Amino acid sequence: MPKAKKGRQTVPVHPICHRAIHANFTNAALARIGGDRAALLESAALAKFLAWVADKPPDFHAPTRTARS
Repeated sequence: MPKAKKGRQTVPVHPICHRAIHANFTNAALARIGGDRAALLESAALAKFLAWVADKPPDFHAPTRTARS
């Protein structure tokens, strides 16, 4: 949950994944989703990104498009 929406619990997320999440969800949407990982994975765009990034090395970095749905 975003800090702006009173979230204080943190979860370690790779920077490229963090950018992809914010490229696909607004802070308000993330606040509604909360910590529900399954709800994040229901997004077709995020699922496509995760399938693409799955075979990349842990230190992989690439630009992220900023198209929120």
